[in-house]
Amino acid sequence: MNDLKATKGTMAFLSPSETLAIAAKAKALKAAGENVCAMGAGEPDFDTPAHIKQAAVDALMKGETKYTPASGIPALKKAIAEKFLNDNGIKVEPSQVIVSPGAKFSGFAAICTLCGPGDEVIVPAPYWVSYTEMIKAAGATAVIVKCRAENNYELEPEQLQAAITPRTKLLILNSPSNPTGAVYRVSTIEKIAEIALKNNIMVMSDEIYEKLVYDPEFRHKSIASVSPEMNELTITINGFSKAYSMPGWRLGYLAAPKWLADRIIAFQSHTTSNPTSFAQYGALAALTGTQEPVEQMRQAFAKRRDLIYSLISAIPGIKTIRPSGAFYLFFDVSSFGLNSTDFVNRLLEEEKVAGVPGKAFGDDHSLRVSYACSEETIREAAARIARFCEKLSR
Repeated sequence: MNDLKATKGTMAFLSPSETLAIAAKAKALKAAGENVCAMGAGEPDFDTPAHIKQAAVDALMKGETKYTPASGIPALKKAIAEKFLNDNGIKVEPSQVIVSPGAKFSGFAAICTLCGPGDEVIVPAPYWVSYTEMIKAAGATAVIVKCRAENNYELEPEQLQAAITPRTKLLILNSPSNPTGAVYRVSTIEKIAEIALKNNIMVMSDEIYEKLVYDPEFRHKSIASVSPEMNELTITINGFSKAYSMPGWRLGYLAAPKWLADRIIAFQSHTTSNPTSFAQYGALAALTGTQEPVEQMRQAFAKRRDLIYSLISAIPGIKTIRPSGAFYLFFDVSSFGLNSTDFVNRLLEEEKVAGVPGKAFGDDHSLRVSYACSEETIREAAARIARFCEKLSR
């Protein structure tokens, strides 16, 4: 008799997302009446701007509820191509743009249609939790390269060159970074592009946090904009969840060389059919309408960044960098003698502060907290973390 639980498939043994797991645990404690400082989830705490919601409602009322082309409605693809050119200096045709049910799916589709068994994918650590699982799902091998806090958690060109083998197919680049909040310096991006071109490897550039940058010396730079040649080796991932506070809408997009875009469209046509029809009209309004809500949110996050960094970095025993983008603080707690999972679990149990263990991001000495919450929550959480660290130091 067949053992139905046995499989040789590449997707049967993926690990659950630890960021979603800790968020669920925090919500359960809150539901039970506990006063929890929930700093685990990676989503803005602002509402979706009204004009975006109204555009989706209008589309619903007009009957935009049928299938759309697998890669998205033409008007949205055109707007995204214009956005890439005007905001990022990347020249692509609408036929190279694919709208998907979330930037996470964009990344998954790109990896699965490019990589497979025998291929290696270079992943700088700390990394977003889903990259290694996507690589595993594709049957490829993740090659982890640990980056130093002292170097702004940037992948050093020498490290990249040393990690490249004849099997290397792809480098994953994430700037601004989840979990560290680091924004790569332009000079580093240019050096990485030079090495990618020299070795003929693809780069998947995850730029979902590009609008949330706070320091002029760490401005966002798309690696595809370095040169037309680099553009031909780059998959640029983006979406609407962070910049427009639309995480539940599940809308992302990518631009890729035409040969790969065609593969991804075919893949998406057989997996999701298309992104949600009426949601795409909200996304169109997001790109073509006022950008004032984006700037207001960016300014609020910049103020919170300054606050949380000043409070957490002052706690004895904690080491951290000042993040220049996204809405996370990633800090080293190794001096307290606990691994990241034990630290986070005890912090939640004893002080009711929910963070995410750094183990999920490839660094078991650190943890990530999100400052996508009120200043009051930040102050209270910092006080609780300081109290917890003081107890550990006794």
